[in-house]
Amino acid sequence: MTRLYMDTWAASYGASFEGADGPTAPSTAEVETHHEVEPESWHPIVAPDGVRAPDVVLLVDGVQRVDGTLSTEEDDGASFPGLAASFAAGVVRCDLAQGAAELAGARVARALFTASPSVEDVIAGQVRYAVHKVEGSGELRKLQASVQAPLTALEVEISGAARTDGDLLVVDGPLRGRRHLPRTIGYIKTQQSQYLPPGLTPVVTSLTTGQRSPIFKQGTAWGCWSWYLRLPGGNGAPWSGMVRVECAPDLPVEYAVELANLSLVTLPRFASTPYKDPRAPQNLIPIAGLERRLRGLLGDARLLHRALTLATARLA
Repeated sequence: MTRLYMDTWAASYGASFEGADGPTAPSTAEVETHHEVEPESWHPIVAPDGVRAPDVVLLVDGVQRVDGTLSTEEDDGASFPGLAASFAAGVVRCDLAQGAAELAGARVARALFTASPSVEDVIAGQVRYAVHKVEGSGELRKLQASVQAPLTALEVEISGAARTDGDLLVVDGPLRGRRHLPRTIGYIKTQQSQYLPPGLTPVVTSLTTGQRSPIFKQGTAWGCWSWYLRLPGGNGAPWSGMVRVECAPDLPVEYAVELANLSLVTLPRFASTPYKDPRAPQNLIPIAGLERRLRGLLGDARLLHRALTLATARLA
């Protein structure tokens, strides 16, 4: 009999995995699955006795918002689109020994993304949108992707200022430009691609709370050590509550395994619940609170849009 499951995520957020039976898009990454356990011996792994969560866990995230779209008129008659965006990064410091969490730092930045060779900073009321030149023709549909690089740089800066010896830094999303940071893992809550060969997927879907898969290595330009673990609070579906975690690819395999075990005893304690979060359990409680705080720091979108409208009218 066919079994049906409702995803624990609210429908307005899409799904925590793609496809009826989990991620179906094949990844182009070269994957090595033999480093911790030989493929024929893959099995769910529990943390060894004695592995304890660190006293301090830092969780970093960023948010972005488009405040307005613009266009230029150059002296030679050419025109370039522009995108005025606000973005913010912050870090939550969770002191597990004291059972306390606090915002350890947050910063807001604003920029005008465009390929225009002549446009200058836009002053919209009390807010400055600094020009961020993009390469190429700067098509509007590609400009929003340009926000990611300065946002990542802001996340690195804000999290670096909050670090202490022995902590663990959890980045919400892939590591990307943060692979050089020590004791850092990337936390991917939406599963879009199928990285493992079909024969190993049943090991992942058989995971229960408190178990992880063996680590495997991805060999793309964004290569990493990676593993899956299941959070508490899923609905029993094969991919419900599943997250993928990653760390830097240049780490020794022994240290990658150490981080995998550390994540297994750390991340589940932050899992959210459906009555509190529409993306439970994957949207970790500190991350959800941080996102709300950062969106508030971006300011009122309507006021900023009006200020941009008035500012560009003066320049027309």
